[in-house]
Amino acid sequence: MAAEATEALATFAATLRYEDIPEAAREHCRKLLLDALACGLAGHLGDETGQVAALAGALAQSRESSVIGGERLSLAGATLLNAYLVTAVTMCDVHRPTMTHVTPEVVPAALAIAERDGSSGRDLLVALAAGLEVTVRIGIGLDYHAFRARGWHGPGVIGPFGAAASVARLRGLDGAATARAFGLAGSQSAGTFAAWGTPTVKFHQCRGALSGLLAALLAEQDFAATRAFLTAKDGGLYASYSNGGRPELATEALGQAWRLQEIALRLWPSASLLQGLATALFALLESHRVATERVRAIRIGLSPAAFDMHGKLPQYKGKFDALISGHYAAAAILHDRQLTLAQFEPARYEDPKLRRAAVELVQIAPQPNLSGVETTVEVELQDGSMLRERCDHPRGSPELPVSWDDIERKFRTYAPSRLPPGRIDAIVDRIVRLEELASARELMELLRSAGPAVSAA
Repeated sequence: MAAEATEALATFAATLRYEDIPEAAREHCRKLLLDALACGLAGHLGDETGQVAALAGALAQSRESSVIGGERLSLAGATLLNAYLVTAVTMCDVHRPTMTHVTPEVVPAALAIAERDGSSGRDLLVALAAGLEVTVRIGIGLDYHAFRARGWHGPGVIGPFGAAASVARLRGLDGAATARAFGLAGSQSAGTFAAWGTPTVKFHQCRGALSGLLAALLAEQDFAATRAFLTAKDGGLYASYSNGGRPELATEALGQAWRLQEIALRLWPSASLLQGLATALFALLESHRVATERVRAIRIGLSPAAFDMHGKLPQYKGKFDALISGHYAAAAILHDRQLTLAQFEPARYEDPKLRRAAVELVQIAPQPNLSGVETTVEVELQDGSMLRERCDHPRGSPELPVSWDDIERKFRTYAPSRLPPGRIDAIVDRIVRLEELASARELMELLRSAGPAVSAA
């Protein structure tokens, strides 16, 4: 008889060794870590970051844990704030089959405990692999369509399990204790799409990281909890949040097929489902060398799900709307030929030319034959000629992966706002040679800001 999914995943996380992880999966973990740090440093530009920093500073008065690009807060406060920083400006990773951002929950919790305990870089990498793999696999077992039909949002529901797995692995919990940590994590699973259109969707991520941290630390104290939370018939994750799910998929080829390699990276700020739009439009404009003034109209086809979320905001209200607006993303790419956080500052998104282009030049419609992130782009030129491009897999997806150089470039784009050049070089070096790092404290010391941090007052 196959092992119950909760206990099987818990045993996997508790017994995972560095040697068990293939190099391709290790390399993806390093990419995901550097990408999360890039997003965390950029996250200080988030409109709501100061509010979350105030909450994080109020959680406790101790100062034992480092904030990415900031100063020190309590263990809980740093976990919460770092998780928000990673997701604050909408450019972190995503596991598209479950529409779940994974690193905001897993990485901050792991970094906080690794710093506190002085864990080695090798141990940190193993913990990250455990947390990332557990998160993705629990999501795969959900039957995402049934889960989404009930309104649930993945990061706040399955993210706590990944955070708990990474912390449990660093603390050396055995399989039974890790299964109890999953029971405690599941008791905190929450977050629905009722929050869509507000920054609360990003709060789901940071609360998920803190929930997983609490779960593992409480399980370490032998706190009693169910060890079969995923499959419990009365109130289990798969029965209550879905339609019973397919728990066998959560453990299929566990330890052999590394599903964390399906976690996609984002090269550009803006919503995950708009990455296909950016990939297609950049490719079209660059390959045909189209001057902005030659464009009469841009017609974009999105999947119905993407259209409902991102195709109805030609008149965006502010930064958050701009980040999730397909109209604005297309207008910015057309005019600026880039899409960085500079395009999401008020001076840019309030520019009358961009506002006019978003309304008058960009047309977006749902296409029933498209699904997920698939996108079509048609550019009509002033002479009546048409240029067309289609994207099935955006850059950063498993099918069209980005290189280490791409992620390093992203890190170096956003790090200078918080860190001096020498530290930036040192951080990249430490992540490249993560297994040689004697203590995570060294990495976190480099990541603390040399200048003023976001106020936690």
